[in-house]
Amino acid sequence: MGPVERLHPLKYRSIWLSDIHLGFRGCQAEFVLEFLHATDCRQLYLVGDIVDLWAMRRGIHWPQSHNNVVRALLDKARDGTQVILIPGNHDELLRTHIGTDFGAVQVRDEVLHTTADGRRLLVLHGDRFDQVVQHGRWLALLGAGLYDLLLGINHRVNAVRRALGRDYWSLAGYLKHRIKKAVSYIGNFEQALAAEARRRGADGIVCGHIHHAEIRDIGGVTYCNCGDWVESCTALVEHHDGRLGLLRWTEGLQVLADEAPTPLPAAAMARAG
Repeated sequence: MGPVERLHPLKYRSIWLSDIHLGFRGCQAEFVLEFLHATDCRQLYLVGDIVDLWAMRRGIHWPQSHNNVVRALLDKARDGTQVILIPGNHDELLRTHIGTDFGAVQVRDEVLHTTADGRRLLVLHGDRFDQVVQHGRWLALLGAGLYDLLLGINHRVNAVRRALGRDYWSLAGYLKHRIKKAVSYIGNFEQALAAEARRRGADGIVCGHIHHAEIRDIGGVTYCNCGDWVESCTALVEHHDGRLGLLRWTEGLQVLADEAPTPLPAAAMARAG
């Protein structure tokens, strides 16, 4: 992929990417780069953990492919895409620059995005709703180390799968769906984020952090998690009519979820129009 996508990009109104983890050995930078070359949008939100400073403390890993991703993001900003960077816990040092702009890239703690159909979506990374990160930093760092080990195993498994002509498969994603505590953790996180959106008067919320892509309704709130580019290689997109969708980009584009058009509430119609 590459030049072909630049000639005929997939056009969206907005795109959200999170948890790219540049600087981490498990980052799927080649897939990120293919996706950036293949898509075009008005607004590109980078929803935290774009650079993994935690991993870089254990040893520098920054191949050319990671440079290429940074260059592609800056190129989009220079070409007129509104690029908004929301730092996460793995790149929390960038939070000292919240409110400033690096060239054409805006650094913000959170933003309120209005969709084409008038829905207001609160956009933030989500780590402050993770009790492990907030109250057990040593445990979070230990978990990150174990996660590295799991992804190393996953890399070897997928090397064998590719040799056999099989598609990419996420071992970590499989385990998340099978282990009761992981499922409970994800559910609690999603409920906390939905409650925050409801408290703030937003129609929905977009986050990252837990590496679990999802679009679903939680008590009348549209909860969206754009996933990651370590395990699942997923992005959240907004179509030009305001519909939201989830895409997976590995050995080809897969549509994971796509909202069906629904009649708008009167309040949303008024905001949209």
